[in-house]
Amino acid sequence: PGSPNPFPALPVPLSLIHDPLSPPKSPSPGVPQYMILGFVDGIPFTRYDSERGRVEPQTQWMEEGAEPGYWESQTQMAQVHQHVRVEDMKTLQHRYNQSGGLHTIQRVSSYDLLSDGSVRGSWRYGYDGRDFISFELGSKSFVAADDAAEITRRLWEDENEVERRENYQGHICPEWLRKYVGYGRKELERKVAPDVHVPGKEEHGTLILSCHAYGFYPNTITVNWMKGGEIWDQKMEWGGIVPNSDGTFHTWARIEALLEEWEQYRCRVEHPRMLEPGIFAWEPTSGGNLDMVIAVSVISILVLVLIGFSVWRLQSRRRDGNGYNLPAGEFQWWIQL
Repeated sequence: PGSPNPFPALPVPLSLIHDPLSPPKSPSPGVPQYMILGFVDGIPFTRYDSERGRVEPQTQWMEEGAEPGYWESQTQMAQVHQHVRVEDMKTLQHRYNQSGGLHTIQRVSSYDLLSDGSVRGSWRYGYDGRDFISFELGSKSFVAADDAAEITRRLWEDENEVERRENYQGHICPEWLRKYVGYGRKELERKVAPDVHVPGKEEHGTLILSCHAYGFYPNTITVNWMKGGEIWDQKMEWGGIVPNSDGTFHTWARIEALLEEWEQYRCRVEHPRMLEPGIFAWEPTSGGNLDMVIAVSVISILVLVLIGFSVWRLQSRRRDGNGYNLPAGEFQWWIQL
């Protein structure tokens, strides 16, 4: 790449993501054994799964911007990585003395390019929903979560994986981030203000107030409940930030209040598209099906959790045991446990 492109004031994170992997001999019907998802600024832009067997664009800007040969090379590497994960699953089942059952390997790599040109990066492995091993840019070492992961840590450090990881996170990934952001700059730099609603419902003498923010972008937002002008977060339940199918996001914050004090509560929302924080109140006549909205949000979060996470890494030209000849200088997902 040439000179760095200017970036928005907000961080532009790229999370190169995932693989829940069930035992090879017992796949669930209709559920891929293996999946990789790529996200930029919270928007899914690439996908690979073992059912379709190829890497595919998830946004129009990625489909139009990718260079010739990109999808073929990424598909080849994803297939190699899938093979490696099958072997990793066998390795971990042996280390944990497991003979069968449903298990998952998850990996997440997240990189932030900030407006001042600095880079933040982290990388984590998980097994069956628990931390296994992790790495932070600048830490110079891996952190193992247990004795089984300690075996992997020693192996990787003996193979100079720390140096390769530092090079990837500090130099290679930022170059690709600039390229991806360049493809989707118009989409990624837009700002859409949230549409805020405050429904309420009485349950057993208690008023349940919920502040819902819909359709906002980017996903940087702050939602607080206030009572009498003071932040009242200690009893607040927050629904997290969940993506919508159109590339925007939604979230909610819920609190329980006394019926006679309902006029004291306000929802405060801050977002980059809003010139100043918005203050919103519940009106008894507004009603709203609170339970349905919360249920939809919870289901969306569970879907994201089940998706899981993975990572792309750089490696010099290498050929695996099945004859895959991978180009030098490309991202390669090749690091065994």
